[in-house]
Amino acid sequence: MVTVTKSDLISLGYGPSFATDIIKEAKKLMIAKGHTYYQSKKLDRVPKEAVEELLGITLPENEK
Repeated sequence: MVTVTKSDLISLGYGPSFATDIIKEAKKLMIAKGHTYYQSKKLDRVPKEAVEELLGITLPENEK
């Protein structure tokens, strides 16, 4: 599973506050789908698919 962090979103051009909001909303989406693991406040990674679903765009592949 490919995941996304706040710093990944910032590197794509989103502001720090908006990137944090995206992660929070993606966590809520995952919890609604039954993945209670994402209820952890310390967790700062969400699946790329959840972010893409929220934003309605396809994120570029991260080539490290």
